[in-house]
Amino acid sequence: MFDLLITGGVVVDGLGGSPRLADVGIIGDQIADVGDLSGQAAHRTIDATGKIVTPGWVDVHTHYDGQVTWDEVLAPTSFHGVTTIVTGNCGVGFAPAAPDRHEWLIGLMEGVEDIPGTALSEGMTWGWETFPEYLQNLAARQWTVDVGTQISHGAVRAYVMGDRGARNEPATAADIVAMRDIVSEALRSGALGFSTSRTLAHRAIDGEPVPGTFAMADELFGIGEALADAGTGVFEVAPLGTAGEDVESLMTEVDWMARLSTAIGRPVTYALLQVDGDPEIWRTMVDVSLKANATGAMLRPQVAGRPTGLLSGHFTTYSLFDPVPAYQALRARGLSEEALVAELRRPEVREAIVTWVPTPDVAAQVEGALRSTFLLGTPPNYEPLASDCLFELANRSGRPAFEIAYDACLADDGHGLLYIPILNYSLRNLDHVAEMFTHVEVISGLADGGAHVGTICDASLPTYLLTHWTRDRVGARLTLEQAVKKQTHDTAQLYGLTDRGRLVPGTLADLNVIDYERLQIESPKVVADLPAGGRRILQGAVGYEKTIKSGVVTFEDGHPTGARPGVLVRGAR
Repeated sequence: MFDLLITGGVVVDGLGGSPRLADVGIIGDQIADVGDLSGQAAHRTIDATGKIVTPGWVDVHTHYDGQVTWDEVLAPTSFHGVTTIVTGNCGVGFAPAAPDRHEWLIGLMEGVEDIPGTALSEGMTWGWETFPEYLQNLAARQWTVDVGTQISHGAVRAYVMGDRGARNEPATAADIVAMRDIVSEALRSGALGFSTSRTLAHRAIDGEPVPGTFAMADELFGIGEALADAGTGVFEVAPLGTAGEDVESLMTEVDWMARLSTAIGRPVTYALLQVDGDPEIWRTMVDVSLKANATGAMLRPQVAGRPTGLLSGHFTTYSLFDPVPAYQALRARGLSEEALVAELRRPEVREAIVTWVPTPDVAAQVEGALRSTFLLGTPPNYEPLASDCLFELANRSGRPAFEIAYDACLADDGHGLLYIPILNYSLRNLDHVAEMFTHVEVISGLADGGAHVGTICDASLPTYLLTHWTRDRVGARLTLEQAVKKQTHDTAQLYGLTDRGRLVPGTLADLNVIDYERLQIESPKVVADLPAGGRRILQGAVGYEKTIKSGVVTFEDGHPTGARPGVLVRGAR
């Protein structure tokens, strides 16, 4: 007898095969059978007729490193069918942590990932110094999802080198050996890999680049030896130039990553985004990566399915209205949310803000912002046309651009949002992403769940990969089986999590039952539910009828059931 039987659904198995009608039988936390199971008995049966049944999504790029110590739900990522997450990306994390470095590590995470330091300070429950102790702390907790993590360069460097490491001074040979030993210890205790950041866009709250940003080859390769010796782990990189700050260095980055992967025999995954400084360089990066893979490297470019951009509203970190003196004066009053919205609805306040004319010294900057800002819409539109920017909308309508923006942001009780694509959108379309996804070595990632909570909510990317890329997009698309495979089998395999990401007998019973035709991302909204009253942007979805983690239903119709079967994932399996 099955503990749980899912009947009549269209199974998309994660292996890339064509969708097929099949039942899924679950015993305990494992899939026991997939096929025609009519007549079989079960303690509970879920009728999936007219629905698709997929593996649970495996999101390998999140930043819940602190949140996992106080939050069991891990929203908004868990709202989107994700059943396994990987934290510790981009060279930032919270272990190892010397007792006098706690606030410094919080400042590092706050600066790099836009997570309120006050929320981390109040919410985190410290109880470790070493990385194995951090894992031991997490092992005592449970969540809606499984949690795996990597050890980060920033934390390791500061732990070994103190202020020298924090200030990015060169590492000595002894420093490198000490860092390698710590990473080796972390891998033995269950770390899924090591991460580093080299982009100048990643800075601590004090403005200092992430420790490791300027690490020399001897340091990177020396630490990489830990992965080679262990025969496990992924080396994750945010490359120099990935934020568009030093485009000329991107190919140099691919070169050393290829040499490193070949030398240590381990996968290297890196952020791949289209950058304005050279909108076509991504092609060369992919080509060189694939050629390197043909000769022994294991490079896995990590691609976002939509632009990396900012959300702008009255309660986000950035607002389009920030330069307007009347708006600055209003915000300086420190009003409550309700009082601020009431003031914004006053005709004289509206008039003072929407009729603002920028001075000549900022006019070009403001026009640039208006050309790059779009109405987000409902449902959200993450691939807007260039002709739909605020500047062009104003020209066509005869209304001031700031008036259009003002009305949009006052919608939803003052929680309306604008959208400003920053990266991955140089040509005002996502055609390049469609091409990136055609390569089997390219994986879906960069959702950044738990990070940039005041400006971005890309944790909905797994849902977007289905709604936009297999159903709604005008232009090149993915097949449903391709999109599912990209964020189940492929992401799981990268991190050695071979017990999940596929709907086959003997694998972990992580599944989604989805009303595919109804599936839709909801509008993002700023809420103040972090510790210390910290704000973050949440975004849900409709259409996930059931999300099942280790055989237990964790979400029904988008709402958590209260079940917490998710545990710490230690190492590859």
